[in-house]
Amino acid sequence: MAEISWELFERQVESCAMCPLHNGIHHKVPGQGDRTAPLMLIGEGPGEREDLEGLAFVGAAGQLLTRMLAAIGLPRDRVYICNIVKCRPPFNRNPEPEEMAACMLHLRMQVALVRPRVIVLLGGTAAKATLDPNLHITRARGQWTERKGIWMMPTYHPSFLLRDESRKREAWEDMQSLKRKLTELGLYPDLYGGETP
Repeated sequence: MAEISWELFERQVESCAMCPLHNGIHHKVPGQGDRTAPLMLIGEGPGEREDLEGLAFVGAAGQLLTRMLAAIGLPRDRVYICNIVKCRPPFNRNPEPEEMAACMLHLRMQVALVRPRVIVLLGGTAAKATLDPNLHITRARGQWTERKGIWMMPTYHPSFLLRDESRKREAWEDMQSLKRKLTELGLYPDLYGGETP
């Protein structure tokens, strides 16, 4: 197998036709951010704005995510953000299991390239695809799991929080837990170095 690289990853995503999602889209949305970030955030799939711009989390949900990160003192350009699927599902529906399975090769390559120490799974779809297909986000949110040296936590997707503001307090608790985990692991020492976990 060829050694993995960002160039190979980008070529692989751009040429991918492993599921029908690539039909009728404007842009593939591989993800963006700090490619050496200790924190990776994974959502479910691109929406309309993301499809038009080719960038992950740039619509209303992305703006909320930026504010959520800022609330714990973390600039968005210091993290890596992507989705389970790299093509927009029609009408922003949830990706089907076979679509997520087809795209999992791309996600695994991204994780191998970024080598994050912490992954936040945004929403039930991302958490089910990554952790457990039977997971319920309302019960699993805020719980940490370690896999192969990577700490993973599911939380609500920002688009869900835009629809149900009553869940924002729980999401804030999860963001505080994320900040504690980053501090405990000694990540982002310039941001969290002076604080005790």
